[in-house]
Amino acid sequence: MSETDLFKSALSRAMALCSKHEYCIDDIRTKLQAWKVGDNDIEKILSALIRDNFINEIRYSEIFVREKFRFNKWGKVKITAHLKSKKITFEIIRSSIDSIDNELYIQTLKDILSEHRKHIKAKNQYDLKGKLLRYGLSKGFESNLLYDLLNDLE
Repeated sequence: MSETDLFKSALSRAMALCSKHEYCIDDIRTKLQAWKVGDNDIEKILSALIRDNFINEIRYSEIFVREKFRFNKWGKVKITAHLKSKKITFEIIRSSIDSIDNELYIQTLKDILSEHRKHIKAKNQYDLKGKLLRYGLSKGFESNLLYDLLNDLE
């Protein structure tokens, strides 16, 4: 396969992927490298995808935040870490994270803690709080928010 054929094939495959699902630049770059596309061609393909709005980091970030919060019940810390790993800029991450409603965020945290509490076997109140704190941290919620909620647990 000639270099131009590989370029055209990779571009059309990337366009097809991006039309079906939301991807960020880093995801597509990884796929193109796996397809053995050259570095210069990767940059050309990415430029074309961005220009034609197949890839939009802001759109990707907003959808990622909304889905991970709503369906996976992830906190802001975990969502931010995952977006950073995708090389999304801090400004885009911050604006996407800020779109989460605070009241809904706190209510979601209360709900997952109360649901998890039903399944915990704890020796005492201190042990219970420790287990709930670790669970909340593993879901990506902020420690200060968890401390406040768990102190009201008494």
